[in-house]
Amino acid sequence: MDIKLLEAICHVQQTKGKAALVTIIGTRGSTPRKAGSKMLVYPDGRITGTIGGGCSESEVRLQALHALDANQSATYRVSMLNDTAADEGMVCGGIMDVFIQVI
Repeated sequence: MDIKLLEAICHVQQTKGKAALVTIIGTRGSTPRKAGSKMLVYPDGRITGTIGGGCSESEVRLQALHALDANQSATYRVSMLNDTAADEGMVCGGIMDVFIQVI
């Protein structure tokens, strides 16, 4: 795990803050990052780390904000296979499953 991300998680814990830790738990096909990649999403939308950038990361960040609002961890699937993905500029052509853990 990236040291900057680890420090950010520790800071959230030490200050009794709130954030959502997003972890890629599985991929199929071509994806920008692989299983184990992580990103931390804060309630104001800021992030530390990355799960690949672009539209897919923005989509997951929005889902992480929903999880924070509901105070409930969740799984989410990002599909970069269909015409919509191509229209949005996603060129990877794979599927990415993430676990969003509210901390």
